Amino acid sequence: MESNGLKSMSSDELWELYEEITAKLVRKIEAEKARLEERLRKIELAGNFADIERIRRTYPKVVPKYQNPKNPRETWSGRGKQPRWLKAQLGAGKKLDDFLVLRSSVQENHWTV
Repeated sequence: MESNGLKSMSSDELWELYEEITAKLVRKIEAEKARLEERLRKIELAGNFADIERIRRTYPKVVPKYQNPKNPRETWSGRGKQPRWLKAQLGAGKKLDDFLVLRSSVQENHWTV
């Protein structure tokens, strides 16, 4: 509709036009809501997500590869962020190989990270 047409309309006609547009929008919104609710219902039936408990993936135990010589209980597997004790030692000029754990001692103590 042209803007001149709107300007020439009376306030009663404009109000009637407003109500028609509002009613159409309400019908469209309700139809879209019903469509989305139906899709959600189908998804819930297909997967039944409410009843499924999340099963966490099991990871194998990781054997530590590095050990703090000052405190043998502090170990690191080589995965993830480096621990503070290792960063401090590396910053002091030592090499990562200086902290390697002997495999026989790891198997005897059964350490976990």
